Amino acid sequence: MAAERIRAAFKRFREVNQTFWSILVLTVKYALLSLFLAGVYYAVFALFVSTDTEKRLRRENKLYERIYPGMLENEALVSDVIDNLQLRDAKIYKDVFYASAPSLDPVTTTDLFSGSDTIPDRNILKYTEKKADALLQVTDRIEAALREVTARYQAPDAVLPPLTLPLEGISYVQVGASVGDKMNPFYKVAVRHNGLDIIASQGDPVYASAPGRVSGIVRSFKGEGNVIEITHAGGYVTRYVHLGDIYVSQGQTVKTGKKIASVGISGNSLVPHLHYEVLKDGVCQDPVHYLFASVTPSDYTNMLYMSVNTGQSMD
Repeated sequence: MAAERIRAAFKRFREVNQTFWSILVLTVKYALLSLFLAGVYYAVFALFVSTDTEKRLRRENKLYERIYPGMLENEALVSDVIDNLQLRDAKIYKDVFYASAPSLDPVTTTDLFSGSDTIPDRNILKYTEKKADALLQVTDRIEAALREVTARYQAPDAVLPPLTLPLEGISYVQVGASVGDKMNPFYKVAVRHNGLDIIASQGDPVYASAPGRVSGIVRSFKGEGNVIEITHAGGYVTRYVHLGDIYVSQGQTVKTGKKIASVGISGNSLVPHLHYEVLKDGVCQDPVHYLFASVTPSDYTNMLYMSVNTGQSMD
């Protein structure tokens, strides 16, 4: 009897044969079920539980919703003020310089690329390749020039030209007309202009741009007004025109940065400014080319742009 019961019990048990694929399917089922439950848990947590960061962001959003209308009104007001200032600036430039007012930064403005999205890619590629080749050629010439300059001024008898600004804290927006035929503000005709106009306030100090000897002083109510001429080594001469007060005397030796005068409006001068000249062996030079050592490259580039594109002088 016992043996028969044992045989009957063994018959109820069947051998389970699990293949690789059945195990894989079971594993995938459990993995999918785990991912589903994790997603459910995360959704419940996200819907009903807020972190400190989320609470702070909600408060900030509500604050921005309240102040946004006021910001729009302020933005419209500022825009109107800027438009009015631009109109006034354009009128001043038209009346004084007979030219259109420049942009805030005439060199780095992005107006050149405002329509670039309409230019075919192949044209942009050709243009870029052409410009890159030209820049490489210019780079070679600049490197050769720098090597020559370095060799010259490493010599024991080397003499540096006047490279210091005659006024402190000058921005490129204060630079006016430089050497060339410019509209005279009094005669309204184009006449030769031999210096660089630098706009400044009356009474601002004027400094010697290089060491030298005061070789000429003129005090006058006509023409160039009060003038100081300084002779420097290497055949260079600098002239400071339309001055106010003069603080040096004839024959006096001065160093770079010596206060020699103040900005004035003497002689035939439209507004207070410094008319600055540089001569080499008696030949008039463009003073803007002697300022690069005193300013940043971007400011120098903008100064060069302003000096070339200003059509009217101030004297």
